[in-house]
Amino acid sequence: MKRLNKPILSAVVFTALVAPAAIAEPVTYKIDPDHTSVIASWSHFGFSNPTATFDDASGMITFDDENVSASSINVTIPVETVDSYVKKLTNEFMNEEYFNVDEYPEATFKSTKVEETGTDQFKVHGDLTIKGTTKPATFDVTLNKQGQHPMTEKQAIGFDATTTIMRSEFGIDKYVPNVSDEVTLRITTEAQAK
Repeated sequence: MKRLNKPILSAVVFTALVAPAAIAEPVTYKIDPDHTSVIASWSHFGFSNPTATFDDASGMITFDDENVSASSINVTIPVETVDSYVKKLTNEFMNEEYFNVDEYPEATFKSTKVEETGTDQFKVHGDLTIKGTTKPATFDVTLNKQGQHPMTEKQAIGFDATTTIMRSEFGIDKYVPNVSDEVTLRITTEAQAK
């Protein structure tokens, strides 16, 4: 059997080591605001659990399915898009006792750590900023689907994410505790490769 000379052998070994890394590079996706919903829900005197939605979320998701810890997410939500489906309450949300949108028009989430917890299940830790206050938050995340989008033919990805925050920690404490301090945030999103 003919032996490979050292330069050829070195090239083969180098290619074998580098090729998998090139294939497994993380992909960066741009969040699609038309297919992203941000929903907040809370308890109203224990009788009901109203919701409010926020539109036009934007940001980037970098996902590495071979090395999840290299993944990241950065989301911006224009707070003035809030809709509680009750006109009076929606208007109240704009003022200083609530979101004070004139001074703090955006809420943001920037991840600091991503960990895999099961098949298509993750915990995304990061910094959540609302009304100028930044607090740590952890989202429980499910990967819904990853692959080529049938309409755009771009690589796409979709997630659902949930967390619970204490709104008083962000300076939004009107009617606590009768209207719950705990607020559940749910984000469902599609994002497409740039």
